[in-house]
Amino acid sequence: MKKQEEYKIVIEDVHKSFNVYLDKANTIKEKLLFLFSRNKKQKRQVLKGVNAKIRQGEVVALIGTNGSGKSTLLKLLTKIIYPNSGKIYTEGKLTSLLELGAGFHPDFSGRENIYFNASIFGLTRKEIDARLNDIIEFSELKNYIDNPVRTYSSGMYMRLAFSIAINVDADILLIDEILSVGDEHFQNKCYAKMKELKAEGKTMVFVTHNMSAVKELCDRSIWLCDGKIKMDGNTKEVVDAYVEATK
Repeated sequence: MKKQEEYKIVIEDVHKSFNVYLDKANTIKEKLLFLFSRNKKQKRQVLKGVNAKIRQGEVVALIGTNGSGKSTLLKLLTKIIYPNSGKIYTEGKLTSLLELGAGFHPDFSGRENIYFNASIFGLTRKEIDARLNDIIEFSELKNYIDNPVRTYSSGMYMRLAFSIAINVDADILLIDEILSVGDEHFQNKCYAKMKELKAEGKTMVFVTHNMSAVKELCDRSIWLCDGKIKMDGNTKEVVDAYVEATK
């Protein structure tokens, strides 16, 4: 594809399927007794020819019911998984918040995980040193930052993960339902920070069931239904149609 500077994300006819195993054996005995009849599988088509282009500075919501393919599409964008067919292009440094604690070592302290996680995003030791205080301050975990993260609550995980992600100076930020975890105060703080990043021209793709947050943050929304794009456009129009259809 010829490089298109105005687009940060290009998704071209993406298909993704998974094998779902039926009547799976759980023990060695079951595997031996039912060697030929167990582990039958069927293919589940999750994404069915998805096409989209996202410009620099756009904040785009992916909405849809559970199982519609939203999180799968985000994982494809991060290259955690790959499409069966079709292509995905991203331009610039990318950071993501997809699963709580992903990339964290449970026996490392919060401080150690900041260095470990931020280095995965491409920051040098010197760059992390310069941002360490900002990360800890935003996370509000100063009193716990030297404790092993296995002792953290889900809300504390989210605080640390979000604080790292917004401080790696990425061009593209991908956020799944992680922001639904934690207290209202910190959620509001995260949304306020996302508004700042939007004003700075960062590109964001946001998966959530919180339609109020979508209307507040996103100018554009993509409604996924049964693995296909049902509607893509102005957030108010897309959200209103989605809400009406799911009543």
